[in-house]
Amino acid sequence: MFTLHPTLAADTLEIGDLPLCKVLLMNDQHYPWVILVPRQADIRETFDLSSADQQRLWEETNRVAQRMHTYYQASKMNVATLGNMVPQLHMHVIARHHQDPAWPSPVWGKQPALPYPPSNHQTLLDTLRNLLLKS
Repeated sequence: MFTLHPTLAADTLEIGDLPLCKVLLMNDQHYPWVILVPRQADIRETFDLSSADQQRLWEETNRVAQRMHTYYQASKMNVATLGNMVPQLHMHVIARHHQDPAWPSPVWGKQPALPYPPSNHQTLLDTLRNLLLKS
């Protein structure tokens, strides 16, 4: 049975589901940052997925990245799986801008997360649901 890792649950807001992945928003307003998590139990690496699900993961990742790139007018899209701190397979999709606080370095460890104001959660999540989950 699929269960979201507690760290991902604590650090994100839920956008919704694509056919394979749960789609989450990193709760850090410094960066437009989405995380895709395949809804399968005990998956740590992309090679743990079936070939069909590996393909679906890349299709969903590319779809999200392309839509975020356009919507946020990103200078560059960063797409990565790390898993050094959270072993559950998850794909980071981050829209980067030349003026963002970490540019041109990776976003990890540059500064503490700045959570979105709770009063903005519903509007933000509705916008992202329409952008990322609709055909």
